[in-house]
Amino acid sequence: MSALKSNLLLLLAAAIWGLAFVAQRVGMEHVGPFTFNGIRFALGSLSLLPLIFHYRKKPEQIQGNCSREAVRAGILAGLVLFTAASLQQIGLIYTTAGKAAFITCLYIVLVPILGIFLKHYVSITTWLSSVLALVGLYLLCVKENFSISYGDFLQLVGAVFWSVHILLIDHFANRVDVLKLSFFQFITCGILSLVTAFWLETMTVEGLAGALIPILYGGIFSVGIAYTLQVIGQKYSPPSHAAIILSMETVFATVGGFLLLDERLGFKELVGCALMLAGMLLTQLQSMRSTPVVAEEPNGKVG
Repeated sequence: MSALKSNLLLLLAAAIWGLAFVAQRVGMEHVGPFTFNGIRFALGSLSLLPLIFHYRKKPEQIQGNCSREAVRAGILAGLVLFTAASLQQIGLIYTTAGKAAFITCLYIVLVPILGIFLKHYVSITTWLSSVLALVGLYLLCVKENFSISYGDFLQLVGAVFWSVHILLIDHFANRVDVLKLSFFQFITCGILSLVTAFWLETMTVEGLAGALIPILYGGIFSVGIAYTLQVIGQKYSPPSHAAIILSMETVFATVGGFLLLDERLGFKELVGCALMLAGMLLTQLQSMRSTPVVAEEPNGKVG
């Protein structure tokens, strides 16, 4: 497969993830955030089973990997994923899809900063990227009275957990089977979300029916299909290039919110989006000139 085709597959994955923010907002018009996440991640985990069965006999997929370790790693990653996804889903009730996507993608800048605590080197370019992203975040979210909305705050806290999640995946990716790790983290997140939903929310047949299409999109397309596209695309594209393309999900979320939900951003907010995107891309361009990353988030970030 040519580099162009692989990049197009990655771009399609980014589009699916970006539009997933729109599906999440629409879905919560009918069901609660934990109900939506619970069913979505359960469907996403089931969608990975064909891939797991397909690769189970391939030596390169199972050599040196222990299923028991994959379970433990998946549960730990699933706990962090549950926290991040819950904050994102609840935050979407109070903010726009475009804002949520841009704030969430701060993980691209936060990951190397959090890596300081793991004794990772942080370059001057990374600090510059962080400054651009923070200025952009201020323009995007902070109002004239220097307050930040509740929904934006939840997305910002969620971005920290997405960053921790990526670092966990990076830690475990070379130690366990990545597909099994993804399956167990998704099923863990799904179970925790459903248990919370039964406790805090009321499920109705009418609500589930009304949210059916967004739930199916979020589970099958956002988790299953987009994940598969990323796996195929990254076989023929360097990880740093893939990260730049996948970060375009923020743009698709903003465009989708504008076209489908009539969400509009003012000039100040658009400038903020541009600065945040510049910070994201700058930190990824820096990685293109350094040693390739060993492993990346297998599901990009769940939108």
